[in-house]
Amino acid sequence: MSGHVKNMCPQLTISQAARTLISLLLVAAIDSVSAGVVCRKQPCGSSLQRSLKLTKLIHKESVDLLKTYKLSQGDMSELFCQMSINNVPDPNISGLDPSDRMLSIYSHCKAFLPHLKRVTEQQTDLQPPSSSLLSKLSTAHNRTNGLANQINCIYQTLFPNLPIPPEPVDGPTSVPPSQNVFQQKVYGCVVLKRFKEFLSRVTRELRTLKSQVCTRRTTFADTNALF
Repeated sequence: MSGHVKNMCPQLTISQAARTLISLLLVAAIDSVSAGVVCRKQPCGSSLQRSLKLTKLIHKESVDLLKTYKLSQGDMSELFCQMSINNVPDPNISGLDPSDRMLSIYSHCKAFLPHLKRVTEQQTDLQPPSSSLLSKLSTAHNRTNGLANQINCIYQTLFPNLPIPPEPVDGPTSVPPSQNVFQQKVYGCVVLKRFKEFLSRVTRELRTLKSQVCTRRTTFADTNALF
């Protein structure tokens, strides 16, 4: 009887290819709901600290991601990363005021998302299903989407009267059209290199914003309490 039951319930196994497909479907699902993020009001310092910790994590993983990417692209991988491509987001954060700079961080996160997704799609065709590069790319996309949502909420809390524009403040960058294998390898390396550089800048920027904006808000609240 027990043997019959075992035959009725065969062990389920999920291949690497299936896991990769599930990751890509999750990326698409997150894209479809990201616009409807519900923000919880949190203290300025704790919310920025939370985003800073996530940024540090993504940056640390982006260093490993770029190394993994280079190892998977062959002998010319260093040359790929040194080439210039116009339609990849610039890693620099712009703006003079804290609100402008936070908005620049948000728009950069949103701008990098379609490029990370395209690199994932391209490498899915070029790499074996068991490649760790594919899961690392999907993780980078998912975490960056989460960071964008956190920055969105912080911006709405700190600057409730300043709307977020529908297009990136630094201008949209479209993903490239159909590319040959060489172009795909160059594109992916440049995207991941600039992505890593951007995250390094975000880490420094969030530290500065935390000291500037949160200190200012605390001082203002303490002053009001005196009257």
